[in-house]
Amino acid sequence: MHLVDQLIGTLTTIYSYMIIIYVLMSWVPSVRESFVGEWLGKLVEPYLAPFRRFIPPIMGMIDISPIIALFALRLAAVGLSSILQRVL
Repeated sequence: MHLVDQLIGTLTTIYSYMIIIYVLMSWVPSVRESFVGEWLGKLVEPYLAPFRRFIPPIMGMIDISPIIALFALRLAAVGLSSILQRVL
């Protein structure tokens, strides 16, 4: 069981870093248009899209949806770990 918790934690951490890097890449548009930026966008945008749909930008330009998405990702990982501990 400890291995499953560790795997969930590692995957959550990796995906969180991917989201953070993708958000930071938005400050330099040419980086987002690179191969790595497009690849990262294909992995991260499907997860961020529902949050962006429901959470409008603050003052028209500050997007806080990635912050909420990171919280939701962490909560989902903790919830999944808790469920698996009870089942297994």
